[in-house]
Amino acid sequence: MMMLDFKNREEYTFYLHMYLKEQEREKFRDDFLALHPIDQVEIFSELNVQKRKRVYEWIGPKEFAPIFRGMERNQQKQIVTELKESYTIKMFEEMAPDDMTDFFEEIPNHLTGYFLDRMDEQEAHAIKRLMSYEKKTAGSLMTTEYLTIQQEKTVADVFETLRAEGKDAEMIYYLYVVNENNQLMGVLSLKDVLTSSLHETVRQLMKKHVISVFPHTDQREVVQLIRDYDIVAIPVTTETNQMIGIVTVDDVMDVVEDEVTGDFEELAGAKGSINLEVHPIKAAMKRLPWLLLLMVFGMATASVVQHFEDTLAQLALLAIFIPLITDMGGNTGTQSLAVVVRQLTLEKLKHPTCRRMIKRELLTGLIMGIVCGLFAALLAQFYGFGNMALGLIVGTALFGTVVISTMTGTIIPIIIHKLRIDPTVASGPFITTINDIVGLLLYFAIASSLATYL
Repeated sequence: MMMLDFKNREEYTFYLHMYLKEQEREKFRDDFLALHPIDQVEIFSELNVQKRKRVYEWIGPKEFAPIFRGMERNQQKQIVTELKESYTIKMFEEMAPDDMTDFFEEIPNHLTGYFLDRMDEQEAHAIKRLMSYEKKTAGSLMTTEYLTIQQEKTVADVFETLRAEGKDAEMIYYLYVVNENNQLMGVLSLKDVLTSSLHETVRQLMKKHVISVFPHTDQREVVQLIRDYDIVAIPVTTETNQMIGIVTVDDVMDVVEDEVTGDFEELAGAKGSINLEVHPIKAAMKRLPWLLLLMVFGMATASVVQHFEDTLAQLALLAIFIPLITDMGGNTGTQSLAVVVRQLTLEKLKHPTCRRMIKRELLTGLIMGIVCGLFAALLAQFYGFGNMALGLIVGTALFGTVVISTMTGTIIPIIIHKLRIDPTVASGPFITTINDIVGLLLYFAIASSLATYL
C-alpha cells in the first residue's frame, strides 16, 4: 500500500486524472488501488460528478467500501445519491457493522429501513442490534467482528483460526478466550501467540484478568479505560459476562475528536457552527443566542462605566487603563476555565482533587496578581508622570481582578458540573463578560475611594 507525501502527491494525482480523462481503466485501477484509503478519499474528493461516476464503474463495491468509510458524513450522503442501488447495498455489506451504524444514525429513518430490508439478513441483524443501544455508549461504538477461541485449544489451533476467520475480523491483535456459554474467560495477544510453542495451550498463555465494559457504559469511560490501560481494544460483555463485541482504538479516536470539537464549540460559544458544511444562516442562528445573551451582560458593563462617569470626568486618565483591566480579567479567567474544564472532561476532578485544584488556582492567581499588579502600577505611574496614587489604584485593581477572575474561571465550571450540566457551557465569552463587570466595579470603587490623592 502506497502513501503519498508532498513530494509525489501532485504528480501522482495528475496521472490519475489523466487516466480518467483518457479512459485508461487498468492503469487507473492499478495506481488508485495501490494508495492508502486516506489518499484515495482526498483524490476522489477532487473529482467532478462525471469522473466520479467513471470511478464507480471501474472500482467495485468491495474496493470502494474503505474509501466510503474514510469520507466525512455529508460527503457520504452525497455519494449515496450518486450510486446505483445494487452497488450501494453491496458496498454496505462489505463495511463493518459499527461503521454502518454510525452512517444510518445520521440519515432519515425511512432510508435506513429501506437499505436494511435489502441487505444480507445477517449483516442487517448485526446493524439493527448495534442501533438498539443508546448513543454515546459502549454498545453504540462496538463492533461484533472479533476473534474468539476456547481455552483448551493449542497455539497451532490459534493459527488455524487466524487463517480461517482473521480476514472477517476488524482487529486481530487480541483473541478473546470464551467458554461454551460464550462467557469471557481471558485474553490472548498476537504477540503471545507468535512467541509461543505450537503445543502450548491457550489456558497456559491467556491473561485471566480482562478489563471489560458493559453496553451501557458511557463512551468517555471507555476512552479513559483504553487510555489508562494502554490497550488497543476493550471487550463489551453482558451482566452475565457473555461477550457481545469490542470497542477498538480507532472508534475511540473518533469519540475523542467529537468530544474535543464539542467542548471547543461550547467554550467558544459556537456550538454546532464549526463544521464547514453548516450553512452560514444556520451557523449564525446557532451563535446568535450566545451573542444576544452576552450583549445583555455587556450592557451591565456599560452601566458600571456610566455609574462612575463623574469619577471619569474628573480623572480622564483612568479611562486609559480600562482595556488593561478588562483584558487581563478575561485572559486569566479563560486560562483557569480551560484547566478546570479539561480535568472535568477527563473526569479526573474528584472531591479531594477538586479542593486541591481550587487551592492551587487561588495561589496561582495570587502570584499572577502580585506580579501583574506591580508591573501595572509601574506603568501607570509612568503614564501619570510619577503619580503614585494612580499607580496604586491601577496596581491594586489589577491584582484584585486577576485573583477574582482566576477563581471565577475555576469555581463556575465546577458548580455547573455539580448541577450535572456539561461544564463547557461555562464558555469563555461568558466568563470573560462576568470578569469585565467585576474588574470594572473593583477598579472604579478603588479609584473613587482614592480620588482625593490624585
